[in-house]
Amino acid sequence: MRLSWGLLLLVVALVLQGTFAALCPRPCVCDNLRAHVLCLNGNLTTIPSTIPQLTKKLDLRGNSFTVIPVGAFLATPYLTHLDLQRCKVERLEEGAFRGLGRLVYLNLASNGIALLYQESLDGLSSLQQLILEGNCIEEIQPGAFGHLGSLTVLDLRSNALVYLPDMVFQGLQALRWLRLSHNALHVLGSEAFVALLSLRRLSLDHNELQALPGEALARLDTATRLDLGHNPITYLAEEALAMASLKHLFLDHAALQDVAPDAFIHSPQMLTLDLRGNQLRGLPPLARAGGLARISLAGNPLLCSCLLRPFHDWLVRARVQVEGSCAAPPALRGRHLDSLRPLEMRCGHPQLPPSPVTPSEQPRVASSGQCPQGCACSPDFHHGSCENRALQEIPRGFPRNTRLLDLRRNTFGTVPPGVFPGLKELVSLHLQSCGIRALHPGALRGLDSLVYLYLTDNRLSTLAARAFEGAPRLAYLDLDRNIFTHVPVGAFQLLPNLISLHLQHNAIRELAEGDLAGAGGLRWLYLAGNAIGHIAPAALAPAKMLEKLHLEGNRLVEVPTAALRGLPALSELKLSRNPIKHVEDGAFLPVASSLHHLYLDNMGLEQISPGAFAGLGPKIRSLYLESNKMNNIPDMSNFTGLEILNLRDVPFHCDCQLLPLHRWIDKLNLHVGATCGSPAEARGLKVKLSITFQTCPGWGRDKGGGASPDMTKAARKPSKKKRTGKSPARGFNRSRA
Repeated sequence: MRLSWGLLLLVVALVLQGTFAALCPRPCVCDNLRAHVLCLNGNLTTIPSTIPQLTKKLDLRGNSFTVIPVGAFLATPYLTHLDLQRCKVERLEEGAFRGLGRLVYLNLASNGIALLYQESLDGLSSLQQLILEGNCIEEIQPGAFGHLGSLTVLDLRSNALVYLPDMVFQGLQALRWLRLSHNALHVLGSEAFVALLSLRRLSLDHNELQALPGEALARLDTATRLDLGHNPITYLAEEALAMASLKHLFLDHAALQDVAPDAFIHSPQMLTLDLRGNQLRGLPPLARAGGLARISLAGNPLLCSCLLRPFHDWLVRARVQVEGSCAAPPALRGRHLDSLRPLEMRCGHPQLPPSPVTPSEQPRVASSGQCPQGCACSPDFHHGSCENRALQEIPRGFPRNTRLLDLRRNTFGTVPPGVFPGLKELVSLHLQSCGIRALHPGALRGLDSLVYLYLTDNRLSTLAARAFEGAPRLAYLDLDRNIFTHVPVGAFQLLPNLISLHLQHNAIRELAEGDLAGAGGLRWLYLAGNAIGHIAPAALAPAKMLEKLHLEGNRLVEVPTAALRGLPALSELKLSRNPIKHVEDGAFLPVASSLHHLYLDNMGLEQISPGAFAGLGPKIRSLYLESNKMNNIPDMSNFTGLEILNLRDVPFHCDCQLLPLHRWIDKLNLHVGATCGSPAEARGLKVKLSITFQTCPGWGRDKGGGASPDMTKAARKPSKKKRTGKSPARGFNRSRA
């Protein structure tokens, strides 16, 4: 009987395994035993419809989805892990993840998501980790995280956030670590963190905070670690920080010049204070900091005169360990603070500079006004909405403390002057799909706090020089999908804080000198999907801080090398889908010292000159060359920092001239997708595995474990590494492709 049951279970297992294998989508690899599906770098443009229903882990990295539509994963309700990194996702439709009630891990890193809507993440009630690092998120609408009650880690690093509105994290009652590093935050609502009841760690380093956001941070009763380093904070005022549970505070590499004696009296549990790399010449004794165990002051220009003696005496009395050394006077230069004796700290030296005046708080505008008829106003979120109400005129009468106003999908036609009276606190204005043909001068008058302006999907063809008058803090301007035939010259002169400019999917034919006049602070410029065939050498010169330049889907026939001069910070360049047939020597030399990500895919590229990548090297993190027509590429052995290399759908000629490439990618621990297009006997084989190279001179030299001569030491990998592309191990089924 026991044997019969064993046979029956074996038969059932084999049937289920066969069913799982039969459903495996064509470009994927399916693990029959663990219900895992891998569809890496498969050029997929939609979510495969034949993924087995019982799949638990789905890895879709490196595909091209652009949009995740409503209910995209309804056929796989048992998913616990979903990886969508590097999938060129630009939009999450509301309800995209409905049906994934078991999902605990979602990775959407390194995509192009710009906006999180209220229901973009609806349906993820069990989600514990959400990774949104490295997108273009400019705004998070209040309520976007309202259904993520189980989330413990939220990673929003390296996005484009400038402002956090009140209650933006409402619903995240289980969140323990919030990562907001490497954004451009300089405005935080006083109640931005009010709903984070379990938060232990908050990372706000590498932002643009000019003052410590004490009122917002005071809501974090449970946080024990706060990272605020690399922000231009100059002064910590009296009672600046009131965090009852805080133990570790990092304020390193900011711009601190002075700290008030009682700055931390309401943070009584603080153990470590990191103030490295600031501009402090001294510190006063810190009041009510009896539990403090360690202060780091390394890299500060400390003046060890008698003015520092009270602080030094306090260190001794409180038994606080200190790291740091004297910068002056000359007799004590280089001496560690803990080695000084009081008598050595004499006066007669230049005195400490006076403390900066504490910035006064801006008066808060009281809420007033009724919600216009037919619209909805949320007093909790300070959010007004008249979306899709068939309105022909912009309504008035919103509460004066409105911060987000959504007027999408109406038919206004024009935006007249002075149409938003009294909305001095408005931060985000949505006017997408409103049939707008004209934005009149003075239309934004009085919008002193406006940061985000969305004018996507309208009929704008030009903008007056004074179109944005009255909105000096505007940082994000979205003009995608209008009918511009040229960049609106002069319109940016009144926008000194403009960071991000979207002009995608218009009909712009060229970039001329002076087009970007006034855009000196621009960091991200999006021009994809236009008809640009020429870029003047000085066209980009005003945007000296530019970090991202997206030119994909235009009509360029050569790399705009001359126009790249004077862009010392450019780290991402997209030239995909331009009819560039030949990349010349030195094409990227002007940005070689800063470039990290280069997109040259889907261009019909036929030739890359041997010196095309001159100057590029270890700094390059990703290189996209897929879907081109060249049959060889230059030596890239000095690209030792590569994390992504895509060589799919390139017809490589696998003869002995390609041996250096074969050797190089054989040693890379990356999935590159390179296949042979010729000769006939090698067609379709992976370059990495092709046997045609075995007849080449020098082949045997590389088989005894020695490194090929064209490889640098930094690119060598251990010989025991698992090689991508070999036959799948037992338990895997690879769909025939």
